[in-house]
Amino acid sequence: MYSIKLGCGHMHCGENAVRTLADLPAQRKRAYIVMSGTIQQDLGQLKMVTDVLEGAGFTWKGYTDVEPEPSFQTVLRGAEDMAAFEPDWVIGFGGGSAMDAAKAMWVFYENPEYRELEDVMPPNEIKNLREKARLCCIPTSAGTGSEATRAALIKDTVKKKKYSIRCMRGRLVPDVAVLDPIFTTTMPRSLTAASGMDALTHAIESYVTPIANPYSDAMAMASFRYGFQNLAECYEHGDNLDARAKMLAASCMGGIAFSNCALGIVHSIAHTFGAEYGVPHGLANAIVLPYGLKFNAADPGTKARYDELAALVGERDLREAVLALRRRINVPDAMCEVVKDEADFRAKLDALVEKAFADVCTPFTPRKPTPGEMRALILEVYYGRQAD
Repeated sequence: MYSIKLGCGHMHCGENAVRTLADLPAQRKRAYIVMSGTIQQDLGQLKMVTDVLEGAGFTWKGYTDVEPEPSFQTVLRGAEDMAAFEPDWVIGFGGGSAMDAAKAMWVFYENPEYRELEDVMPPNEIKNLREKARLCCIPTSAGTGSEATRAALIKDTVKKKKYSIRCMRGRLVPDVAVLDPIFTTTMPRSLTAASGMDALTHAIESYVTPIANPYSDAMAMASFRYGFQNLAECYEHGDNLDARAKMLAASCMGGIAFSNCALGIVHSIAHTFGAEYGVPHGLANAIVLPYGLKFNAADPGTKARYDELAALVGERDLREAVLALRRRINVPDAMCEVVKDEADFRAKLDALVEKAFADVCTPFTPRKPTPGEMRALILEVYYGRQAD
């Protein structure tokens, strides 16, 4: 187990990192634990966390009513419940949904005058944070990197659109992150694959965005290398704690990378299918990634950057390497295997194109698509081939 300091936060990584929760500095010692469903409780993982907290004198309360794609309505309900409990630590425990929900609930707990999603959307700056509580994140999957990012992805179920609550000053980055691989060993293979491909997508897209910089490059390169070299092992031998720990590191570093240079068109399209059809974010990225690579590689400068990443892991062609990895971990070839109502897809195609084009990630993709190119790309993602 090792600990590092990054900015104003601390990360505790490796086997038995959960024990560091005993050292959380607090006066009232009240912890509010946000989870997505009861899976952490059912697996006995919640008890591993609460045993440490109780041993350190904490009183705690759990909140489990978070959907796989957390909604704004859920955030408001959680913030109200949080206000009644009055914690001085908010803990996001689970995958990206639990951690993002915890972040968003924390924002509204600290600022009870906020009642609308627009109140916390850029360019508005979040007024208060850390006046009532601090934030800790404990990932149980290796993909989103939310334990190291300055944003929370929330779904508007009315508009069927995803929004990124963010603080450009970095104050949404958790105070403490606990990366203990024991919590990831129980992930089903499908989730290991999807979340791992999410981490790889973060690494790849952040490496080719026009605002990439030497610091984001360093994180992106390390993230890609650790992720590419360990994902299949995690998928095939889920109890390998060393591989799981390295995959957690890849996910975390990917989160740091894109927090400092943005993402691109793969995320734009993945966000759109996630918002409209509820496709889990990691799975959506896993499906879209090779199509986005093909589109962007038409730009020579981007293709050169892709070649640099491929060389890091001893491959010649990044897209071919990604396709081979996807086959090994059984990722669907095309979105039609997940979104099976073709007629509904065709009826909503224009709206999907509009949403993807307007997504917050699209301006940062290295090759800017026209509306017609976005339409063609979404069709190719859906059918697995070029289509009219």
